[in-house]
Amino acid sequence: MSREGGAEGAPHHYSDEELAWMRGHLTELRRYVSGQRIMLQSLGIGFVLGLATYVAGYALKASATTEPFKLVGDLLYALGWALFTGVVVTLFVEIIPRAKQRQITKALDAYEAALHEKLRSGSAQTERRDT
Repeated sequence: MSREGGAEGAPHHYSDEELAWMRGHLTELRRYVSGQRIMLQSLGIGFVLGLATYVAGYALKASATTEPFKLVGDLLYALGWALFTGVVVTLFVEIIPRAKQRQITKALDAYEAALHEKLRSGSAQTERRDT
């Protein structure tokens, strides 16, 4: 999807309307990309689709009397199970530890900032006493 007049990989040339829209939404776009919103939305959609597929496969498998429908029900059941359990595993292995890591990093940064502030105020008081 390259525009006319530019080589592939060259900087994208935006129209004035596109630039104005991006300028107006720059902070929102940066927040959207830097956060975990995309991953969490994908996981939520995967969980809901997986659970719905699992339930539909279970219902089809239980009510089907002919072989092709039982096979489709079994395949839907297995796909739904794999999808929603994969999301749950990802949540416990990836998302929760990352959130905890960010929380601890913020606490350590706040501790270090408070420690530096205390050292600065202590050295400022020592300089005042010396003068």
